[in-house]
Amino acid sequence: MDFNLDEISVQASVAATELLAVANLKPGDIFVVGCSSSEIVGGHIGKASSLEAAQAVFDGIYPLLEEKGVYLAAQCCEHLNRALIIEADCAEKYGYDPVSVRPQPKAGGSFATTAWERFRHPVAVEQIRAHAGLDIGGTLIGMHLRPVAVPVRLSLDHIGQALLLCARTRPKFIGGSRAVYEGEVR
Repeated sequence: MDFNLDEISVQASVAATELLAVANLKPGDIFVVGCSSSEIVGGHIGKASSLEAAQAVFDGIYPLLEEKGVYLAAQCCEHLNRALIIEADCAEKYGYDPVSVRPQPKAGGSFATTAWERFRHPVAVEQIRAHAGLDIGGTLIGMHLRPVAVPVRLSLDHIGQALLLCARTRPKFIGGSRAVYEGEVR
């Protein structure tokens, strides 16, 4: 499989930049990323894990989130029940209970492994309620987004060979015809 790590990193950076602009996240919000490195390099999800591709994606996304004070949540694969790797202070802020597991490339995934290795104080948690996210390669991040998820189209629809789907979230609209909503109604 032939792939360009610099191109993957740039694509991840562009996707994160565009989603951050649309999602209007605040410092302390959570940005979830599900990343199939197998799909990025042209393989089938779970069958061709590439630590190098996952690291390139991380390198394209993480500095942007750090600059904005937004937490990254790295979703693990189904072998760890799609647990998430986050910073310990994120878990504390949101009241997420850490669980005892450490991701590996073939049990958790290469992206979650990269996050574990690069975060200052990584912990694994079973679930979160993220404010926005990137699904790279069909990893099914929806279970970790707050209601209501709103699909977002970006200028690109792939990272490497992997299909890219994105979402932001918004507060629920409640009430009826007399209700008045604050902020932008979309």
